[in-house]
Parts: sequence; structure tokens; C-alpha cells
Amino acid sequence: MAKSQNFVVVGAGLAGMKAVEALREKGFDGTIVLIGEEDRLPYERPPLSKEYLAGAKSLEDFTVHPAEWYRDNDIDLRLGVRAEALDPGEHTVRLADGTAISYDKLLLATGSRSRRPPIPGSDATGVHYLRTVDDAAALDALLAKPATLAVIGAGWIGLEVAASARQRGATVHVVEAAAAPLLRALGPELGEVFATLHRDHDVDLRLGANVEEITTADGAATGLKLRDGTTISADAVLVAVGAQPNLELAEAAGLATADGGVVVDAALCSSDPDIYAVGDIAAAQIPVLGARVRTEHWATALNQPAVAAAGMLGHPGEYDNLPYFFTDQYDLGMEYVGHAAQYARVVLRGDVAGREFTAFWLDAQNRVLAGMNVNIWEGLDDIKALIRAKTPVDPDRLADPDTTIASLRS
Repeated sequence: MAKSQNFVVVGAGLAGMKAVEALREKGFDGTIVLIGEEDRLPYERPPLSKEYLAGAKSLEDFTVHPAEWYRDNDIDLRLGVRAEALDPGEHTVRLADGTAISYDKLLLATGSRSRRPPIPGSDATGVHYLRTVDDAAALDALLAKPATLAVIGAGWIGLEVAASARQRGATVHVVEAAAAPLLRALGPELGEVFATLHRDHDVDLRLGANVEEITTADGAATGLKLRDGTTISADAVLVAVGAQPNLELAEAAGLATADGGVVVDAALCSSDPDIYAVGDIAAAQIPVLGARVRTEHWATALNQPAVAAAGMLGHPGEYDNLPYFFTDQYDLGMEYVGHAAQYARVVLRGDVAGREFTAFWLDAQNRVLAGMNVNIWEGLDDIKALIRAKTPVDPDRLADPDTTIASLRS
């Protein structure tokens, strides 16, 4: 009789949960151990800066499965404990409580944490970060009463929290060092759309501004001092300057890393054939892009684990999804697909001023690298097909709303 196998998943967020779900769905009947540092059942993170802060959803609404699901699927769920060390030679994971767990195959889904820049005053009471539901609960309590919030960083988290806070009546200041919001994600052309959106909703948005310190009184944050000497008074400060991938386990174990993540092939296997990685930490080779890409988005955590699970079971496939992300801010809903780390031009079709349009990022050969629908809820599959086709398009036809996107592939 064949020996029963032990599979271990480190990281009990959405990616880790989807991995154990996929393993059972694919017929794996061995032992599955799911390890999570938070003392919470796996939950989705996008609502933390959106519906949760807006009061539209509770934790129960975005907890992926109830406790009974893990019992019914025979998942050994270890919550509230940190994986401290990984020994690939011995095939063991050591936990902070001293337990050593052996594995035949291991999946790393350790996610990321909030970046904490060395800003004076950042250890004061009233300085917030947003990564966990406990972080969101602290912000929610702040917004339950009239408050002034200063946000450092105009990325996705900073702007989504700013929108939720404004919708709850808070006064909001956002300070961003770059010349436009979302500059790295969207470029200056579309960053300006979000700058206008927030200013239209009375956010004090300061671009090209650097924070000198978080001001304090009696150990509590009182606002910000900028490098130019300007001060901003606030009841609390949110630091939202990006995420730091949790690579410590992988690095200490000697796994290959690059591009800010664990290097994995298209099957999501690392440099160790018995270790896979998914989600925020996976620097994955994406065949359709012909490049290694690491993305910190919900869709990656949702979709990569099924491919990794197949590989762990001896049936390696390819993760070939185009990167995808979305946001909801005030009355603006957006979906983005593709990858445009470098681009030659942006083509817009539709009503930009009315915030109902599509944007396309093109390379020097007029091939579409990425597309974004703003308040348009159809046609995303046609945009994906255009990206995958990798054929040059006529920018004038692309900008013409009377020309169907599907027709541009021919």
C-alpha cells in the first residue's frame, strides 16, 4: 500500500485556502496542514479598504469558509501560530510553538505585510497601517466619530481608504511623493483621473510632497510635517506606502528569489521541486507575457493555487492568466487587465470627463499591453483577447467607440 502523503500550506489567507480547497477537489486524500499566523479563519482582503470601512460588509461576509468546512474536508487548521523555519533537506516546517511538521510537498502562500518606512513618529498611538481585519477595525472605530485622517501614500490602499473615509464624513488629507496618484500602476495619464476624482470629493490631495515626520503630542499622532515645512493636523495617520512580501522563510531556506519574490516557473514550482509558491510572493513566469511577473492582487491569490495544487499532485500545468485588478472609489468602478510596466502611449475611448471610458496601454509597435474599463461592465474579454493577440492596432480605430474592440484583432 502506498504511503499517505503530507502536504503543508504555509499562509492561511485567500491563496492558502484556495490551495487546500483545490487539493481536495482534485482528489488528494492525504494529510493537509494549513498554517496561519492570524488567529482568524481565512478571509479575503479587498473588502478591508472598501466595503468593511464603508460599513457595507462584516468579517463574516468575506470569510471564505466557515470552520465546519475545514472539519468536513479534514484540514488540519493551525491558526495563530507562525511558521518560523523551513528545512528543505529534512522536509520540515518548524512553528513558533516548537512543533515540527514534516511534508512531502509544501506550498508557500505567506503573502505580504505593510511597508513601514522609517518616518519619525511612526511608532506613536494613532498611526495606522492596513493589512488585517484588526487593522481595519481600528480604522473603523476612528471613522465612527467625526475625524480628520492624514494618509501617507496615494496608492490603491491609500485612495480606497480615503474614499471610504470621505463617504463616512471624515476630513481627509492625502500626501504623495510622486507627481500623480498610482503613478507606478497606471502612469501619469490615468493617475490624473484619480487625482481629479478625489479632489472632486473634497480630499486635500498633495502631490510631489514628502513627509518629514509624523507629529506627536504625549505619544499620540497629531498630524504630519512635510519637508517644505507645511504642517497638517489630524486625529490619526494612515501609512499606506505599499506592501513588503513575506520572503523570510523562502530566503532562509535558500530558495531562488528575484523581482521581489520567490522565483517560480509557469507551474508555480520553486527552485526546490517539492516547494511551490503562490500569491503576493510568487515571481511567476507568465507564458502569455513572456516575462516573470509578481502581482499583489486578489485575482492572483484566487487563481494561482489550483495550478500549484495540480503540480503538487504530479500534474503540472501553466498559470497563464493575465494580471487583473479592480477598485471601487466613490462612484468610480474600474477593472484593469494586462501588464504595462513600460509603455509608449495611452489611448482613451469614451467619456473621460464623465468617468465612463476605456484606456489602453500600447507599446512602440502599437500592440495592446493592458486595458482598463472605468464604469463600463462589458468587453473585458475582448480586451484580454486583444492583449493575447499581440498584433498592432490602429490607435485611431482603438479610440473610436463605434469600432468594436473584437474587430481590432483582425
